[in-house]
Amino acid sequence: MRVVLRIGGSVVASPINTELISKYVALLKTLKEQGHEVAVVVGGGSLARELIAVAKNLGLDEQAQDEIAISVSRVFAQLFLKKLGEMSCRTVPLTVDDAADCLDEGKILVMGGLKPGMTTDTVAALIAERVNADLLVKGTDQAGVYNKDPKKYGDAVKLDHLSFDDLANVFSESKHKAGIHQIIDPEAVNILKRKRVRLVVVNGFKPENILVAVSGKSVGTVIS
Repeated sequence: MRVVLRIGGSVVASPINTELISKYVALLKTLKEQGHEVAVVVGGGSLARELIAVAKNLGLDEQAQDEIAISVSRVFAQLFLKKLGEMSCRTVPLTVDDAADCLDEGKILVMGGLKPGMTTDTVAALIAERVNADLLVKGTDQAGVYNKDPKKYGDAVKLDHLSFDDLANVFSESKHKAGIHQIIDPEAVNILKRKRVRLVVVNGFKPENILVAVSGKSVGTVIS
């Protein structure tokens, strides 16, 4: 199976959690040993948002703010690559084609952002589209998709299954802006819907959830 894993910066990088990064690296090795082809896209988390604020305070425009955030996500990707060693592509791909070439070599792909105006969710969706992935799993800071923000509403209910059309109703942001932080980016959803790639959103603080999702068992929220 070809699997794209989107690891939220809110999970491994807010604050930076070296123990969790190590657990994810072990998980990636397990998936590879099970015969899966694995691509990973990591976000920049709170560090990226802090630097976006710094860039904004310096009077830099939104494109420059995005470029700073992308740099941060690529640093986190590099940490994963260094820890993976020989099993990885060694360098962080800077284009979708580079990413596809890495997977074709039988290596584990890890990358961050690609270009301003595009979230790492959208990057993950583009990779899934380019390599004809069977599944995209997103590890987030909540247990799945809820009918409303569980951080704000105590009566929020987790949804076990959604269609891509249903998902549009739970968005708080309909377009990209630097540092956007919501369960899944709308543009990414459009790509996955077009390519009919199944998406599973899980609690990323428990890497074992990824294995459950890949095995096809019930976990988090399934969007198809």
